[in-house]
Amino acid sequence: MLYGNVKWYNTQKGYGFIVPDNSDKDIFVHACQLEKIGLNIITTGQRIAYEPYNDRGRIAAGNLHIL
Repeated sequence: MLYGNVKWYNTQKGYGFIVPDNSDKDIFVHACQLEKIGLNIITTGQRIAYEPYNDRGRIAAGNLHIL
């Protein structure tokens, strides 16, 4: 598991980004990953744990855990 904070999330667009603790590059997060854990929104600054995965050629956050 990696850790970071939500940079922003747009419910209408269905995606957002996480600022990881261990990198300068933001991580994409899609609404389908939130749905898997029973959520429909995450808020700016919220602490989150995730596992990176390859989402059509880009690194994205999956297996989310709200801390």
